[in-house]
Amino acid sequence: MNEVLAIDQLTVRRGQQAALQDISFNLEAGTDVAIIGPNGAGKSTLVQAILGILPRETGTVKLLGYALDARQQMPSAVRHQVAYLPQNFLIDRRIPLTVGELVALGWDKLGLQLPWAKAKSRRLAVSQSLERVNAGHLARKFISDLSGGETKRVLLAYCLVRSRQLLILDEAPAGLDVRGEADFYRLLYELKAEQGWTILQISHDLDMVRRHCDRVICLNRRLLCQGVPETTLAPENLSATYGSEFVRYRHVH
Repeated sequence: MNEVLAIDQLTVRRGQQAALQDISFNLEAGTDVAIIGPNGAGKSTLVQAILGILPRETGTVKLLGYALDARQQMPSAVRHQVAYLPQNFLIDRRIPLTVGELVALGWDKLGLQLPWAKAKSRRLAVSQSLERVNAGHLARKFISDLSGGETKRVLLAYCLVRSRQLLILDEAPAGLDVRGEADFYRLLYELKAEQGWTILQISHDLDMVRRHCDRVICLNRRLLCQGVPETTLAPENLSATYGSEFVRYRHVH
């Protein structure tokens, strides 16, 4: 398999405190890897460091063979191959941004300056991606008027509008009810199979992780263990990761 992401001895500080300490792992193409851990474990910090949003104190981040430089700059060739779905998609309701306009930003942020032929290709890509996630009827609707489930589908269309290699999800189905979450994951994994996406996701849903993910990373400021779900989600590993919170994450089977 080709290596999509390589993290080596990554340390990130927030103030005087190490939010992450000496994190190392690799992500192979086509795999679905879950990051689990309690609140405050550094899961979102890890994602933000990978994306270059947060500076790192030490260590290296290599995406698609490119090392993130000291200024945290991601080459455009890499940036277009990576999509990020946040836990909460917040937007100022005063901004009159339509669904179609948002998804188009995933194709090319300079779309308004494109020549006619490329602009036509852009419109077609937006239309096709929205139709694929059953959201074509939302194209002219304002983002601020969407329901939670509609927003999640539109964000998947944003990922789909351009060829991607890596999707990074920070508890992407947060805020959905049980049915909405099930629909989101059904669509996500349909698209993964079609597009060959590699997925790195933060999740609190251990049942979902057990069913769908190829590997699991247990994180609590340090990487405590990693491996296939069958062994990594063993009670002793979860107890070491979550501590006193472990009872909240146990599921009855």
